[in-house]
Amino acid sequence: MTKIRLLAAGVTAAVTAVFLAPVPANADPRAEIAADAQAAFAVFDRKTGRTTIAWDQHKQYRSASVVKILIALDYLEKRGPDAEIPPADLVRLEPMLRSSDDNAASELWVQEGWEKIVERMVVKLGLEDTAPPVNVGFWGYTALSASDVVKIYRYLLDEAHPKIRDFIMGNLHQATKCATDGFDQSFGLPSVVHGEVAYKQGWSRFGDVPPRPCVEKPKPPTYPGVGKDGPVGQDLRSADVDLTRPAMHTTGTYGRNDRKIMVVLTLEPVGTTWDVSAERITRLTRAVHLADRILD
Repeated sequence: MTKIRLLAAGVTAAVTAVFLAPVPANADPRAEIAADAQAAFAVFDRKTGRTTIAWDQHKQYRSASVVKILIALDYLEKRGPDAEIPPADLVRLEPMLRSSDDNAASELWVQEGWEKIVERMVVKLGLEDTAPPVNVGFWGYTALSASDVVKIYRYLLDEAHPKIRDFIMGNLHQATKCATDGFDQSFGLPSVVHGEVAYKQGWSRFGDVPPRPCVEKPKPPTYPGVGKDGPVGQDLRSADVDLTRPAMHTTGTYGRNDRKIMVVLTLEPVGTTWDVSAERITRLTRAVHLADRILD
């Protein structure tokens, strides 16, 4: 395996880009990371059992809605594969996974134990870079990395009971273009990869009103003080995770039998619009996908 070690600007520790074969300079996805942005990515091939390409894969980012996979997985693992999901919970779990419903996530977050959800999943899945939010009311402040998101998908696909796998992955395969808050969640992976795709997106700090709402009126928050983000200007506490810059993430699987797992995590400068961020992450995702195809 060839490893290229680079020094990030202003950082003394080396970070690693992993390529399993030489990649042409004009196909290096790092060229699509804007100078004022941050990004991490990873692609894992389940057929070969190897990471094809990765960059800064252990850097922690706030999860935004990607943590909803862990909320659903913890719920199902606690009850077991043969448990019947009550209708009241089913109408939360399905839109939370398919349409990134924030109210559903908040209700399940409170019901299932707040930060204990993340703590249980860290132990069960052996996650290295994932940690519960310091501000426990805000599930979107959970810390995670590209490497750990790959591990989450690998657990779902290769270790979880088939009923649990089929429920979560089945819903992600039915992800909707429009999220329940009115934002278009088709950026990144679903815009780049043709054919069968399952995906869970995440975004944070783009305001409450999408540039082109695709629902008439988003529902008001269920619980005051519980949600994806804390109020702007609040005293935000975090170990090492940036809670203020706009974040946009695209994660999921593609290929026959969910062969490939891709994770792209990004942070943009304060004030970056939704459209600019969506365009940037989609370009980066396309470059990662191209590099993966070259290395395949």
